[in-house]
Amino acid sequence: MNEARISIVAPGPMWRTSSHSGGQGDCVEVAGNIPGTVPVRDSKRPGGPVICFSRSAWSAFLDRLR
Repeated sequence: MNEARISIVAPGPMWRTSSHSGGQGDCVEVAGNIPGTVPVRDSKRPGGPVICFSRSAWSAFLDRLR
């Protein structure tokens, strides 16, 4: 008996750059579509390392910046 299998592939990170970067590309990018975590990377090195923060840690970081 052959069963059909359906695979659901979750989308990868949807990266966005801060509006404060001025379009120069010298900024960090964050992805807000990953449940429970906020990945952050260097916009100049999109294939480089990614640092992941919990949502609460990221919120606390942004609060301190403000």
